[in-house]
Amino acid sequence: MLNQKLQQKLLQKLSPQQIQLLKLLQLPTIQLEQRIKEELEINPALEEGTEDFEANEQVSEISDQSLETDNTNSEDDIDITEFYNEDDEGVADYKTRDPNEVPDPDDSKKTIPVAAQRSFHQLLEEQLGLLYLDEREKTIALHIIGSLDDDGYLRRDLAAIEDDLAFSQNVICDTDDINKVLLDVQQLEPAGVGARSLQECLLIQLKRKEKPSENTQFALEIVENHFNTFAKRHYEKLEKALNISEEKLKDVLEEITRLNPRPANAIETKDSGGHYILPDFFVHNNDGELSVTLNRQNSPELKINSSFRDMLSEYKNAKNRTKSQQETVQFIKQKIESAKWFIDAIQQRQNTLLATMNAIVHFQYEYFTTGDEAKLKPMILKDIAQTTELDISTISRVTSNKFVQTEFGTFSLKYFFSEALTTDTGDEVSTYEVKKHLKDLIDKESKSTPISDQELTDLLNALGYNIARRTVAKYREALNFPVARLRKEL
Repeated sequence: MLNQKLQQKLLQKLSPQQIQLLKLLQLPTIQLEQRIKEELEINPALEEGTEDFEANEQVSEISDQSLETDNTNSEDDIDITEFYNEDDEGVADYKTRDPNEVPDPDDSKKTIPVAAQRSFHQLLEEQLGLLYLDEREKTIALHIIGSLDDDGYLRRDLAAIEDDLAFSQNVICDTDDINKVLLDVQQLEPAGVGARSLQECLLIQLKRKEKPSENTQFALEIVENHFNTFAKRHYEKLEKALNISEEKLKDVLEEITRLNPRPANAIETKDSGGHYILPDFFVHNNDGELSVTLNRQNSPELKINSSFRDMLSEYKNAKNRTKSQQETVQFIKQKIESAKWFIDAIQQRQNTLLATMNAIVHFQYEYFTTGDEAKLKPMILKDIAQTTELDISTISRVTSNKFVQTEFGTFSLKYFFSEALTTDTGDEVSTYEVKKHLKDLIDKESKSTPISDQELTDLLNALGYNIARRTVAKYREALNFPVARLRKEL
């Protein structure tokens, strides 16, 4: 049965402009530069450059009244003054910088150097010319190189590579053919590339030794036949299996530890792109007074194209306007509005970022003046949100993928956030302070008898930190320390 009824609902929706602003907040400096370039390409009403105030003084004032229209609806009226920023000196364009800021004449000459390097995979492909391979084998070798991960290992099964070659390259082969070419790839530099496991990687490097010593022979025996015992650090079993003394075993293990478990790291030209960090903020310490500045080196100053304003002025003075002129001016108005909004959004982004960073610096003042990690206070997103009177989600977007350069190094903004841990006296300390003590305890332990997680827990409790053993294990793993058994050394 059909019926009609009235229903009242309260809905909250984000406008397209608000969504775009949230995306701008999330962008780091290096991506913001690309976003501005894209906007400059698609919107002709937006342009780079500083405002010429002398030229502005010569621009005649435009009335606040809407343009008169002939035989058109009021919705076609255009108020030109809404596209100008009125001030005491005349008509000024929207700008992304503080009008009181003195521009640096050398800014245009400053560039951030980025090394142009070949990738790890490209270097391996160049070495294929040194091998005696026919076209079919070279195709297989290129596919194998393309399948290597960032550590230089071949993690894929040979049967899967066989299927890929058949479907994508139209190369019919079996796993024996692929394995034969793989052995050729494993001859490339650095030694160990193309290995399918850590054991195979170490074996390749040991077998490539130009002048193998007695220790190298023992190392080969350990890696090839006693790898699990070696991995579990059962040194007594290795001494009995090889019939060698503890001192001799120590020399052999030193031979193994000099090998590279990640051969691709021997080449600095990797595809990761993580070697270059462009800071979004700079924190300067002037005799205890901290100042925060935004990195605007790659963020050009923006303004509305003056030619678009002139076209609107001409339209205002035109007596007989055709329909084509009206459509044109509507297009101009739309582009100017879009440019005006984008400039305002960039300005709002900068204000939000500065407010957030200033709140973080104020909260962690002791750390920024001393550089002591133990001085970091417990801080969560909610603390900064309350200080800046912004939403927690906004703070999360601002601090994501952002970096700050200080006199003690460059850090991610997420680095300054940590949970609180209660001491015996009831005070709250940052988890960084606990991790620092944990690291000191492990660094000072006897490597022949490492401290267990339970012993570490007891020592931290004795220092006044109420912490459980499972929390100690979690912090130890975060510091990249293995369990006590795997930290044992001769």
